[in-house]
This record gives sequence, structure tokens and C-alpha cells, in this order.
Amino acid sequence: MPKTASVSPRPALATDLMTSLGELLRQWLPRQRWFAGKDRPVSELGLLSMTELFPGCLHLLVRTGHGGVPGPGGAPAGDCYQLLLGVRKNLSPRLGRALIGRAERGPLAGLTIYDALHDPRSAQLLLERLRHPGTAGPLRFEGDPSVPVPAGLPPRLLETEQSNSSLVYGDEFILKVFRRIQPGVNPDLEVPVALAGQGCRRVPAPVAWFRTTHPQGATLGVLQPYLRDASDGWALALQALASGDDFTVQAHELGRAMAEVHLALAAAFPGSGHDDNGSTAAAMTERLDAAAHSVPALRPFVPGLQSAFGALATCDSGPPAQRVHGDLHLGQVLRAGREWFVIDFEGEPSRPLAERCTAQSPVRDIAGMLRSFDYAARQRRPWRPEWARRCREAFCGGYAALAGWDPRKKHGLLRAYETDRAVYEVLYEARHRPDWLPVPMAAIERLAVRGD
Repeated sequence: MPKTASVSPRPALATDLMTSLGELLRQWLPRQRWFAGKDRPVSELGLLSMTELFPGCLHLLVRTGHGGVPGPGGAPAGDCYQLLLGVRKNLSPRLGRALIGRAERGPLAGLTIYDALHDPRSAQLLLERLRHPGTAGPLRFEGDPSVPVPAGLPPRLLETEQSNSSLVYGDEFILKVFRRIQPGVNPDLEVPVALAGQGCRRVPAPVAWFRTTHPQGATLGVLQPYLRDASDGWALALQALASGDDFTVQAHELGRAMAEVHLALAAAFPGSGHDDNGSTAAAMTERLDAAAHSVPALRPFVPGLQSAFGALATCDSGPPAQRVHGDLHLGQVLRAGREWFVIDFEGEPSRPLAERCTAQSPVRDIAGMLRSFDYAARQRRPWRPEWARRCREAFCGGYAALAGWDPRKKHGLLRAYETDRAVYEVLYEARHRPDWLPVPMAAIERLAVRGD
């Protein structure tokens, strides 16, 4: 067990440390895939919490600000990020990709700073922390005592980082390290624990996690079983497209699996009523306006898209609101053997945590998956609209077979939620992957002009 020491974030020490790290982080943070403020200059940077997790590894929570510029959807300016920083005199060549820079001033002057999640030694020490529940300063390491986690599992950092970072240990467990931190229990811990309590086997149950109590309580990371032989739905869909294979059998089974998860979620988080369609339509319209402000290509389609939200306000309320996945797409489902599993219940990280934890229409998840079939079909030229349409039909059919209601008979609801999802995609692609922007823009045109 490594010896650890925590350091209280005294104001003077925080100021000194940021003298060493401030300029380095201002340059490094906007280059990270998980950094949410790429299109807004980092005008403020402050240290919220610091813990020496083990010698040579600092755990930091930093606050970034953007000069009062509101975030997406009018969210408050500024974000909190979790960093694990390695500190060495010299960095070995194998860690070159992890380099943040050499501190020139302050208490770390002359030392090299790097992203410690790339360092196998740091990753192994982090696992040791999770294997032995306890505290380190404001950090709390906890777990399920009924599931032993072996020592010495070799770590590897997944290269496909998105809004978080993930470490795989010995192809047995996967640790998601949340990067953008919001106060409260992260749904990626809360929901799988609740589903495990319902006996739902479609979601790997957490075995360990860590959180902080300062400056506010928040979940920082979750360790879950790793499905070593699984492939994600996105990769499988692309393989099917590349080989000219049908994907409807898999899509139908996926629809049944998602209905099973929704039923378990409704049982785990009871007491929700129906969505207020008027309020939902107003929120969607607000998000559309914000997105059109940021992405000029969206503006010609605003009137047509608004009509979808107007229709939502007058259509039937649909199935009862409940806890949902919140960001469902083919990359969030895994197929191992003949079974589908659902992962990543964090929801859309750009939205406030309280909003992501509220009951919503299950149509939101269905719309997300339907949009994902469209994304997959547009990865090859000529694109395959018939492939996407067959997958949509099969997925909805599978869902209806178990859920007790048919998404295909809720056209007004489905159109509105698909439109809202496409607007989110436009904003995301404009900020993170401009080359992909034509994919959601094609859907925007379809939904605004034809309304189907």
C-alpha cells in the first residue's frame, strides 16, 4: 500500500501552486477532448482542491472561467475539472504524450508536469487506493466489499477518450475517471447501483468508486467489471455496413434490451408522473435558440424546427416520465455473446447534473438511438438511408414487444425529441468535430423541411 499524504488547500499554497501550473494548464486544458470550453478563452483559472494522492502525483480540482460567457443552454459560466498530475524531474520518452510542460516558477520550478493517468505506476497506485477503502484529504475511496478486486492488474489507458478518461485493468475492470465535475452523486454511479438492486443484468454493477467532500460533495470515478469480449454497437454497426450485412436482428434485440432497462429504471426510481409537454417544448426551444446563436448554419432551419416543438406542446403526453439513460447511442451499448449491455449513464455532460437526474420521457433515449443509426449510415458514401430506416423500425419493434407501448405510434413526441437531439449534435460537432457537422445538419434539414 503506498504511503499517502494530503495537503490542505491553504490559500497561500494554492496561489503558489498555480504560479507553477497556471500558464501550463491554460495551454494544455483547451487541447483536451474532454474540455468543454474549447470555443471560449480560459480567462480565469483557480485551484479548488489539492491532495497529494501519493508521492509524485497531485490530485487537483481546478475551476476554469470564461469571462462570464454563459455555457450551452445558458449554463453558469465556468467549469470544475479533475486532474491527476504527475511531477518528475525528467519525463521518460514513453510518457511523451502525457507531457503538460516544465514549470518555470513557483514551488514546482524546474520539474516536469504530466497527465498521471498515462503513467502505469500512477494508474496501479490509483487502483490500490480503490482496493483499500479509506480517505486521503477530502477524497473518499469506497466499494462493494462483496466483490474482491485483485492486486497487480496491469493498467492501460483507453485512447478513445471523450468527455472522460478510462483505464482498463487486466481486462477485468474499467475505471472511468470523470473529468468535468459537478456537485452531487454522478448518475453513472447512482443508476448502475440502483439497477443492480433491481436484479437488472444489462448494466455492469460498480465495484468501487471515489469521491470528494471538498469544496462540495461530488463523484470522481467509478470502477466496474470490464466486458473483455464485448464490442460496442457503433463498431458492430459500421462492420455490418462495410460488409453489406443487415443489422435488423441486432437492432430488434437492442430495442428489447433497452425496454428491459427502462422497466428496471422505472422500478428503481418510482413516483414519476407524465412530462409537461409545454415545459419540455419551451426548454427545447431555448436550447435551439442557444445553438443557433453559436452555429450560424442552423439559423435558416429554426422556424421549421420550432414547429416540431410547437406540435409537442399539443400532442398526448406519451409514456410516464422516469429516469432514463439520457445520452443513448450505439457507442453506449456493448454486445457480448448474444446479449446487449448498456453503459455510461452520465447523460449529456454539458447539461446540469440536477437536470440529468430528473425524470424525463423515455422517448428521449429512443430518439438518441434512432439518431445513432442515422449517424452510422452516413459513415460511408453513398450513404445508406434504407439501412437506417430498417434499423429504426427493428429497434422500435423490439422496444414495443417488451415495453407495452410502441414508439412508432408517438410521432409528435418522437419528432420533437429527435429534433432536440439533432440540435445537441450540431452544437457538439461544431465545437469538437467540425468535419462531422454535415451529419446532424442533414437530419436538421429533414426534420425542419419534411418533418419525418
